[in-house]
Amino acid sequence: MLDWFSSGWVWIVLGLVLVGGEMLAPGVFLLWFGLAALLTGAVVGLTGLAWQGALLVFAGLAIVCVLAGRAITRRRSDEPDIAAGLNDRGRQLIGKVFKLEATMTGGEGRIRVGDSSWRVTGPELLAGTEIRVVRVDGATLVIEKA
Repeated sequence: MLDWFSSGWVWIVLGLVLVGGEMLAPGVFLLWFGLAALLTGAVVGLTGLAWQGALLVFAGLAIVCVLAGRAITRRRSDEPDIAAGLNDRGRQLIGKVFKLEATMTGGEGRIRVGDSSWRVTGPELLAGTEIRVVRVDGATLVIEKA
């Protein structure tokens, strides 16, 4: 029965089944095993390895494909999500420049953003000074002089 694994076509069919199974299962995991099986099929078809060698090649390629897949998906997930601040108005304001409504006292003041007024904290500045939002702390914007 294990002699089947010495045929490159068995590995290719197994790879296609695993890649197809990826469409039914959530996540992106079977894809890497399917790719490893397809590559194993190519290696076995070209070299005529026995089933023991084919299983070792598959094991090695599976590890390499899973690690490569993790590196690819991690790199993509580290990129900022454009829609992450969609419903977070304060986060959308980071980096924007505004003018202070009134002189800051005690490190606190207010700015007008559209039709709303936001509480800000930062250095003591005079009314009308241009400021830049550097981060959000709850419902308070932390600012610096622009």
